[in-house]
Amino acid sequence: MKTDKNLGHEVRCHLEFVNVETPMNDSTSPYSKEDKLSLIESAFGNIMKVLGLDLKDDSLMDTPKRVAEMYVNEMFSGLDYSNFPKATTVENKMGVEEMVCIKDISLQSNCEHHFVIIDGFCKVAYIPNKNGKILGLSKINRIVQFFAKRPQIQERLGLQIYHALSYILETEDVAVLINAVHYCVKARGVNDTHSSTVTSKLGGRFMDAKVRAEFLNL
Repeated sequence: MKTDKNLGHEVRCHLEFVNVETPMNDSTSPYSKEDKLSLIESAFGNIMKVLGLDLKDDSLMDTPKRVAEMYVNEMFSGLDYSNFPKATTVENKMGVEEMVCIKDISLQSNCEHHFVIIDGFCKVAYIPNKNGKILGLSKINRIVQFFAKRPQIQERLGLQIYHALSYILETEDVAVLINAVHYCVKARGVNDTHSSTVTSKLGGRFMDAKVRAEFLNL
């Protein structure tokens, strides 16, 4: 996947300005990727030992390393804005003014309260300005997945997707809807295996009742 570190920095500054950025302890991490892998491997190894697991066992001995690589390279890669996807836009030479909607975008994230899975789908739409920009379709999916790959709460995730796309497209005419199952509800605590959570963020013309209804009914 092509990335755009500079755009990522701009988006992060915008999210901080509108107060929807994920809480982080420093704007520039003091740790290199190698440092992160080493420190997480060591820390998770200690957790396993405290739980009473034998790290000498051939099935368990590499688990701390696997978890570290999974956290840094996969599950929480969205914490590193150098991984922000390249978001190619083109001028709206065609004069498109109708809604562009991408639905059923696969979404997997992790609850920031328990670090367990959030699993669901996202629907995103925007209305191009006649003389504005159009965003490559796959870029929308990648932006959704970027913000999902970090510890999250669903409400903030939707806001981050909305404001990132609004910034890139230079329009408030953006809508985001997320429907997801939270395993902190399903697999622990109340153990409710059937409920899901729906959240949305709509801006600009999507606040109009007819446009909102069209988006929700698509």
